[in-house]
Amino acid sequence: MPQNYVPTPQDKFSFGLWTIGWQGRDPFGDASRAPLDPVEAVHRLTELGAYGITFHDDDLIPHGATVAERDAIIKRFKEALETTGLKVPMATTNLFTHPVFKDGGFTSNDRDVRRYALRKTMRNIDLAAELGAETYVAWGGREGSESNGGKDVRFALDRMKESFDFLAEYVTEQGYGLKFAVEPKPNEPRGDILLPTVGHAIAFIDRLERPELFGVNPEVGHEQMAGLNFAHGIAQALWSDKLFHIDLNGQHGTRFDQDLRFGGG
Repeated sequence: MPQNYVPTPQDKFSFGLWTIGWQGRDPFGDASRAPLDPVEAVHRLTELGAYGITFHDDDLIPHGATVAERDAIIKRFKEALETTGLKVPMATTNLFTHPVFKDGGFTSNDRDVRRYALRKTMRNIDLAAELGAETYVAWGGREGSESNGGKDVRFALDRMKESFDFLAEYVTEQGYGLKFAVEPKPNEPRGDILLPTVGHAIAFIDRLERPELFGVNPEVGHEQMAGLNFAHGIAQALWSDKLFHIDLNGQHGTRFDQDLRFGGG
């Protein structure tokens, strides 16, 4: 019997602005596509039967935007969501692109950077809650090192715990209905990223002050990059009652991450 593969909102597929808005960059080439207006993305995804749209703060609001520019962008985005009915089920923070995060965000050896990372995250948590998001993903793309001499992992985990405990207290005090989903990844862009697998993330969550607010966000490519069985990772997350979100994407071998290609065809 023929299958109907046309997506509908009831399927609850959502797409990240960083995927559909990918400009065709790679480590050896500049952008080959023009930037995509987030408002256009909302309307196009609605036409294609999507349920929702997700974003990093910098995907929606360019880094360094003034308060007036930020307010105008959010206003247009909210109007598009209201017009189309598209949802924002998840949001996250970019703590990896800007050079200030070259040594990490929550685990940077520079206390001022760690504070900036928290403020940046809190600001986008406020926006995520305003837009109705229920999940806040945390991918520590720069939380790691290239050399074992560059960062004491024990101190780094202490700093990460302190940051997550602080953010959990913040969302609780604000009365937000958000839960956090830690996204594991073994490497790239860092040589070794902290919390590289589902098992590492779940063990870390058990040490937090409010572990009930934290789960995991496994991604196909990230598990495959580590040479692991994705289905096993999902099974462990379900077994632990910690599967809060999931990212689906393609991965060709274990050479590099393909998540920027998802939705970019």
